[in-house]
Amino acid sequence: MNTILYILAGVVLLIIILAVIAPKTYHVSRSIVIAKPKSEVFENLRFLKNQDQWSPWNQKDPDMEKKFTGTDGEVGAISYWNGNKDVGEGEQEITKIVEGERVESELRFLKPWKSTSDAYLATESVDPDTTKVTWGFSGKNKFPFSIMMLFMNMDKMVGKDFEEGLDNLKSNLEG
Repeated sequence: MNTILYILAGVVLLIIILAVIAPKTYHVSRSIVIAKPKSEVFENLRFLKNQDQWSPWNQKDPDMEKKFTGTDGEVGAISYWNGNKDVGEGEQEITKIVEGERVESELRFLKPWKSTSDAYLATESVDPDTTKVTWGFSGKNKFPFSIMMLFMNMDKMVGKDFEEGLDNLKSNLEG
């Protein structure tokens, strides 16, 4: 009986230690330089529907169900998706627009698991005809998922998709 209690206490202690050292937040971002003026790039990025043209997830499931509500390109616009196991189900809502600079949104994932993240697309002039675009997202790792993040790397999981999406965006805008 004492052995079982010691094992149980050890497991509980291990979970507590892992929960304490586990990452509580994540942030992933990638950037690319596009040979187009900042105003032209920003005007494309502000619209959720335009993301279908360059999103890597749209390519993973071109038949996914999509719905848009609100006025696209304005705060409150929502893009809903429901697709295969590679894209899951969720929605993205524009929460803030800093005209010509940044579009912020909230990502609400419903499947394969519920979570919320903050996302952004930011533009920065390199010169009058060149723009740096940064695409990123961040969020909080809640227990017990925070423990899983000790063994998974969000940057590696999502970073390549961001790079692919930004490459697609660059090709579309420069094409």
